[in-house]
Amino acid sequence: MRSLVIAPQWIGDAVMSEPLLRTLAARGERLTVAALPWVAPVYHAMPQVAGVLELPFAHGRLDWSGRRRVARELRGRFDTAYVLPNSLKAALIPFFARIPRRIGYHGEGRYWLLNERWPNPGGRPPMVAFYRALSGEPAATEEPHLSFPPEQLQAVTAALGLAPTGYWVFAPGAEYGPAKIWPASHYAELARELHARHGQPVVLLGSGKEAALCDEIASAAPGACRVLAGKTRLIDAMVLIAGSRGVVSNDSGLMHVAAAFRIPQVAVFGSTSPEHTPPLSPNARVLWLKNELQLDCMPCFERTCRYGHYRCLTGVPAARVAAALDDALLKA
Repeated sequence: MRSLVIAPQWIGDAVMSEPLLRTLAARGERLTVAALPWVAPVYHAMPQVAGVLELPFAHGRLDWSGRRRVARELRGRFDTAYVLPNSLKAALIPFFARIPRRIGYHGEGRYWLLNERWPNPGGRPPMVAFYRALSGEPAATEEPHLSFPPEQLQAVTAALGLAPTGYWVFAPGAEYGPAKIWPASHYAELARELHARHGQPVVLLGSGKEAALCDEIASAAPGACRVLAGKTRLIDAMVLIAGSRGVVSNDSGLMHVAAAFRIPQVAVFGSTSPEHTPPLSPNARVLWLKNELQLDCMPCFERTCRYGHYRCLTGVPAARVAAALDDALLKA
């Protein structure tokens, strides 16, 4: 069976779609994933994916004519389409391409675009189970897995003068907003401690929009950090995570990448909840201090703190993160 998968538009969601793709491939479906350019690299780390089609669309745009053009090129190539996002525009290409089976959740007003529709679940369901249910198999929350060949890991690290497992990675940004970002001063304190104890550099990863944040951390931890935010492609950032000794991040897409590579990691949660999108790895440690800080507003799922104090994040000390990272390393 030839299957087209319309990918989510966020990195973390793309990682959490991997168990669905693994299930489909295991039963003999040949998978092509259609993804936006900033998400497509995630699917190159999934061996079960036969091909990745980068969609030429800007974020948030309908681009009706562009979707019809892509759909014409896909006609006759697929038997089934799985539409993972809930948006109307995500279902247009399979419909225009006349793919016989078009599977997805009801979503936002797209009843006529899909012919195998699942009811929208209530609340905030675990994303792995949400996607995997589209396979028709019993719902389950499995751990996503990503992998790169060893030679790719060696090539990327060597080009940057790094040695596999000879550096740490911090991913201090979060696309969603400041209510998910552990303070720069806390990251800097942790970087100073790790560098003093182990003598290994801390690599700061993220998008170009997060470069200023990473520069602030590096300035407060002289000699400890290398800022690569905005200087690497996503695929190379993923390889750097896969080759690192350990990762510290907020609740972000790169958090899920680290979990899927089974890297020892600590994830600091603030405005969001690990009950919804935790890092699914036995080597992950989550710090979410709702009960300890006694903040009734957690989780608020807001981009900014409505009270302006961000105590859910500032109240997580660097020493606590260091201890959690030590535990993850010891038991990995």
